[in-house]
Amino acid sequence: MGNDTDATVQEQIAYYRARAGEYDRVYDERDDLRALTAIVDDLPITGDVLELACGTGQWTGRLAARARSVTAVDASPEALDIARERVAPATVEFECADLFAWRPSRRYDTVFFAFWLSHVPPDRLPGFWRTVADALAPGGSAVFVDNGPGEAVAEDVLAGQAVPSVRRRLDDGSEYRVVKVFHDPERLVRALGSWGWSASVRPAGTAFITGTATRPER
Repeated sequence: MGNDTDATVQEQIAYYRARAGEYDRVYDERDDLRALTAIVDDLPITGDVLELACGTGQWTGRLAARARSVTAVDASPEALDIARERVAPATVEFECADLFAWRPSRRYDTVFFAFWLSHVPPDRLPGFWRTVADALAPGGSAVFVDNGPGEAVAEDVLAGQAVPSVRRRLDDGSEYRVVKVFHDPERLVRALGSWGWSASVRPAGTAFITGTATRPER
């Protein structure tokens, strides 16, 4: 499975690089998604914030309004160029890196990621959450927003894949295989508990989930 996972992840990165110029369209077309960004105002965003998979910065400005500083990381330089134009605050620092190879060089009060957890292959989830743990300061929280199981009907889900995947198409007709795991809140909470996290995950409308996770101090 490892080689197939690697291939799917690389195809996923290629897709989001190619899609950077089209990405924001979905926020224009979906009222529920556009309205969801306001949920940041109700989430525990504090102190120095690390945003993983920031994309074109749809969430970054709202985070910056709540945070002391924001470090925003993404694997697509094309998306980061758009994010830099969208987000003006001097308190935001952008970094281009593959999140599966990236490691934090400091600790943060909050680690935030929107629509990223569903793109993490199942066999890489424990390692991803270890990276999140390494990035959190004592008492810090991981906060996330993502698609829930109800969103699966809107995707072209691929059958028989070693890695849960969907097919995505761009305006030029090109097709890409992208990792997509529609996390059930209760199962995700149990999985996080087995990795040492205390988590709360709940539905946000019919299509989305929000979650917070902390690790007990030892």
